[in-house]
Amino acid sequence: MAEITRVPLQPIAKGSLTKLWLGVFIAVLVGLGVAWSAAPKGLDVETLVEGTGPSPSAEDVVFVKYVGKLADGTEFDRSQEIPLPVPGIFPEGNPLPLDSMVPGFREGVMQMQKGGKYELFIPAEQGYGDAPPPGAPIPAGADLLFEVELVDFMSREDFQRRIGILQQAMAQQEAAATEPAQ
Repeated sequence: MAEITRVPLQPIAKGSLTKLWLGVFIAVLVGLGVAWSAAPKGLDVETLVEGTGPSPSAEDVVFVKYVGKLADGTEFDRSQEIPLPVPGIFPEGNPLPLDSMVPGFREGVMQMQKGGKYELFIPAEQGYGDAPPPGAPIPAGADLLFEVELVDFMSREDFQRRIGILQQAMAQQEAAATEPAQ
């Protein structure tokens, strides 16, 4: 039969266990700090004025008033006053179909509610990335900051139907203006 050699355990020095747990805690904190600082900063929507009701979907057309800026504060775009609203047909604001917007803008607006004002931070990866539109004052790899007021939104189908109504009304006005007086 084989004999087993016994090795006596040495007692743990007073305070060693506390030092061990303190070391583990510090290592975890350092790891979390490194992970947080290395993580890409994502889309951020900050509410300036609370809106009400539902939020738009990715297929909707939104009516917004906005100012677009670069991270250094340089303004690169602003909504323009257009010959809308047409009472009963279109609300105020610039109509933007969400399905044709950059991913960050689309995702951010889908978190907004009608009547609210928001600040939207879009990291370059969710904006134009390294390929901004030709001739745009947006440099490659630029993060974008928008101040957006969501005036209203509607489905793409409803928007197209209302455009048809507007075109018919304009054609009737034009025909009435060109008829000779009888």
